Amino acid sequence: MKLFCLNTIFLLLFLSCNASRQNKAEASISPSETGRESVPANFTYYVFNWQWEPREKAFKVLIPQDWKIEGGIFRIDPNTGGGAANAIEAKLDFIIKKDATGSVMTHWFPDMFYFDSRYSPAGQMGMFPVGSNYNGMTVLPFMSPSQFAVQVVLPYAHPGATQAKITSQKDLPELARAVRQEDNMVIEMGFSYAASVTTVEYVEKGTTYEEKFVVAIMNLGQAGAGMWKNRYTYSIRAPKGELKEFEPLFAAIGNSVTLNRQWVIGEVRGQMTRAGIMNATLEEINRIGQEITNHRQKTNEIIQNDMYLNLTGQEEYVNPYTNEIELGTNLWDHRWSSNSDFVIYSDDPNFDPNRISELNHFEYKKSPVHKRTIK
Repeated sequence: MKLFCLNTIFLLLFLSCNASRQNKAEASISPSETGRESVPANFTYYVFNWQWEPREKAFKVLIPQDWKIEGGIFRIDPNTGGGAANAIEAKLDFIIKKDATGSVMTHWFPDMFYFDSRYSPAGQMGMFPVGSNYNGMTVLPFMSPSQFAVQVVLPYAHPGATQAKITSQKDLPELARAVRQEDNMVIEMGFSYAASVTTVEYVEKGTTYEEKFVVAIMNLGQAGAGMWKNRYTYSIRAPKGELKEFEPLFAAIGNSVTLNRQWVIGEVRGQMTRAGIMNATLEEINRIGQEITNHRQKTNEIIQNDMYLNLTGQEEYVNPYTNEIELGTNLWDHRWSSNSDFVIYSDDPNFDPNRISELNHFEYKKSPVHKRTIK
């Protein structure tokens, strides 16, 4: 099937990270940093609100109160981008950050095709040097996930970073297998995959930061004549020594990401059109869209198991106002939803946001866990 040979059906990265219940006592985060309201000392809770990806409403995600979002879906015009290789699928470049400088932030990076010209006769003749454009792809030698994190992603995200050094690196074979499975839902394409999480320290504007990068790399091999692609590229960062304190918030953010199924179906249809596949039925498009949505959630759960040593998991909750199923984290014992897109987590069994003056301008109800069947 041409669609899968061109690898056009694989949409956005939605990575989630998680934290251990054992870390809760260590997470001494101040209210101003996390969106926690001023409350009596015997209450601890965290306030989030749902926000849609701002450009196309491709997904919704829980954002800590007073944090900021930046970026979103974008598309590459093949006429101005030098070719069609990266113009078929939607791209995502999306940041959630605590403040304007992004001192604490999480960043989703776009999936992009690259071209290793060493496997091309024209490249072997010196016609496509590193950094040039080949059919819309930047010419770069094939890289491992860790190399890609340090040599490509870090300079892209933080061009002023200096004194960068890798402090830890771990291969993620289960993530690599999950991405391969997602990319081969219909037909085995024979591509190879690798994934890793790499922790990097660096200095930016006088502050030393610690950032974890998750990267999966797809190598199209001989059939792709030098083409390769980053998949599932994601990072979390904070000032050195503070990253663990913010892991509960990153977990809540990542676990909440919910794809807009109608957007996914529309994107599948658009990719088929742009790839020249005109004979797909509506039933087939809907099926592919649903498979992508389901598999992306499963892959997110795998990434949670790789991102940290001790973990909690993703949970499904029932919104008490709409009866819709919402994704969240089970890091905390209690979850409350309002009638205006706010969500509050707490471990205190006596906590009731309807009795807190800073919160009770909205009505809140408890969100029960949805008992799902694992297939």
